[in-house]
Amino acid sequence: MAQIPMAEVGNAHAQLAPEQKHGFALVSLTSLFFMWGFITALNDILIPHLKDIFVLNYAQANLIQFCFFGAYFIISVPAGNLVKKIGYQKGIASGLFTAALGCLLFIPAAVLEIYWMFLGALFVLASGITVLQVAANPLVTLLGSASKASSRLTMTQAFNSLGTTIAPIIGGYLLFSTVQSNVESEAQKVIVPYIVLASMLVALAVYFLNVKLSGTQPQQVDTTQISSMKSLFKHRHLTLGALGIFAYVGAEVSIGGLLINFLGEKHIADMPQAVAANYIAYYWGGAMVGRFIGAVLMQKVSPKLLLSVNCLISVCLLMIAILGSGPLAMWSILLIGLFNSIMFPTIFSLSLFGLGANTSQGSGLLCLAIVGGAIVPVVQGLLADQIGLQLSFLLPVLCYAYIAYFALFGSNPRQNDAQVNSSGVPL
Repeated sequence: MAQIPMAEVGNAHAQLAPEQKHGFALVSLTSLFFMWGFITALNDILIPHLKDIFVLNYAQANLIQFCFFGAYFIISVPAGNLVKKIGYQKGIASGLFTAALGCLLFIPAAVLEIYWMFLGALFVLASGITVLQVAANPLVTLLGSASKASSRLTMTQAFNSLGTTIAPIIGGYLLFSTVQSNVESEAQKVIVPYIVLASMLVALAVYFLNVKLSGTQPQQVDTTQISSMKSLFKHRHLTLGALGIFAYVGAEVSIGGLLINFLGEKHIADMPQAVAANYIAYYWGGAMVGRFIGAVLMQKVSPKLLLSVNCLISVCLLMIAILGSGPLAMWSILLIGLFNSIMFPTIFSLSLFGLGANTSQGSGLLCLAIVGGAIVPVVQGLLADQIGLQLSFLLPVLCYAYIAYFALFGSNPRQNDAQVNSSGVPL
């Protein structure tokens, strides 16, 4: 593949700025966002399913989240280096093949009925998803004008939310629709769904290895402009953005994981678990709807302003849920999903602004911060044990307050940090 001289990269990027020239590429990438949203949401079904099969306590069952989100922490930096070396398209294919391998590892885990093998399979699967995140998120921000990067990423993230909304319904039907009489048959019910997922992931990988994304060109990396991971922390807005991703993912996962318990409180809704589980769709479905709305709003409204407003509304809704009771508290906490919608993609794109050749490594650092999804829920669980479930939601309040600070003040690059985004990793 021919290399573009560095002097021509800026002109080529400017010529390709209109979003309509990248329509096919964006549609292709949207399928990836749907797939990893679907796979991630299946964890909500796996946790109770494996907990019953192996007679686990809650701490043991939550190792599923630790293994899944722990992969982001361990793999993100190597993934950023890999994508920088082989390019976005090959990076996407590598992530898809790795995720497919993780799905196939569910087969021996189910046949042998060994819990730690399920955890290992989840780690491999999440490693592949991590590579996808590192490659696909920044690629979406580069396929078009920089001013609409947040809008594009929000739109693709909306299809990620579509996957998270559909997955529990399909997964619940496949795993809980019939009652089996022995542990072996229950464990092996995961085999068929994950074989199907593996097949779809392999098909997508082959597709991305062979497709020519219209309107894109491979770019030569100016290695003299690439920073080490340590030097990335000199970009203040990137560092603060990484903390924002940590806070956001932690708050989102923590709230979602405790919703059933919260709705089961007598002074809130006094719902049985089977009934309360159905209401989780409002939380994740709200995020999906909000991302479609947000993608349109950010064509006209500043992403920073919209992010700060959503955070402040989330803080207010959480305080109502903490101090209130009955339907008011219940619907307040469920509505937070709607305002979560644009947070991840907006924090992500604001944090990568102006990084130029360091975009893929910056993306790796941001994906590293997704480990907040493993840590914040544990901390909130400890708080719930000490001060009560309702008051423990003060921790997500602090998370959203910090993200509001990032949106209003921390997302502004210092003048000496800004780079002309005329160079990047190969496509």
